[in-house]
Amino acid sequence: MVDYITEIKNSRILNKKLRLQKMLNEAKLLNFARLATILIEVYGFEKPFRKVGKREGQEIEFYFPSIKGYITFILVKNKFDFKPRVERAKNPVSTATIYVKRDEIVPLMSELVRMKSNNFALLKIFIKYIIPKKVKITGNYLSFICLFRCLAIGKQDMFNNKR
Repeated sequence: MVDYITEIKNSRILNKKLRLQKMLNEAKLLNFARLATILIEVYGFEKPFRKVGKREGQEIEFYFPSIKGYITFILVKNKFDFKPRVERAKNPVSTATIYVKRDEIVPLMSELVRMKSNNFALLKIFIKYIIPKKVKITGNYLSFICLFRCLAIGKQDMFNNKR
């Protein structure tokens, strides 16, 4: 009888820990989605959004296996309509699976946002993340490149000021 009660208490503690971990993972993804929205609205450039063209409305999904979460970006023509969602895409055109540790997610996404929107930065991402298989892209590469150009705000003067 005592073992049964102890087992029930242990399972409740485990369930609470799992729920807490799930909430922390979701909060991390929500914070990144909000940060991306704010950065694009404040510092983003209009030019890459105007070049979205026929890709408008396409969904690009980022999947993070280390925290079992998804962020869906929808390509739009106006930077103020850019609203990423923290959920699985309904009809993804492209999926980027990011195989990094939990602690490396924020630095990776920060580096992605801080890159310049040019071919050299695309080459750098390819060499640094895709060849070593830290990021696996399935689906339409051109949609992913279009999203990268919208997210990249590295030409801003705030990145040039070093303290």
